Amino acid sequence: MFYKHWSVKHSARQCVDGMAHTNGIESFWSMLKRGYHGTHHHFSHKHLGRYVSEFAGRQSGRDLGKLEQMELLARTMDGRRLTYRDLTG
Repeated sequence: MFYKHWSVKHSARQCVDGMAHTNGIESFWSMLKRGYHGTHHHFSHKHLGRYVSEFAGRQSGRDLGKLEQMELLARTMDGRRLTYRDLTG
């Protein structure tokens, strides 16, 4: 799936330009920081991509109901396996 890239001109003190705005990315970073400080307390450089992917998935599914979120999670886990050796090796 491809998305149209929108931008704003911060140098011109612009925060919104039609469909382009900074609220979405600011919301994402806020949620990521809350997860860092409140739950994980540390993101290792080695696994940073996994943490960002986890929170990106949360952000993408935020409009779904709880049951729909659980169903989506179960469907995406099917057939995937992460062993301790792969995680730590």
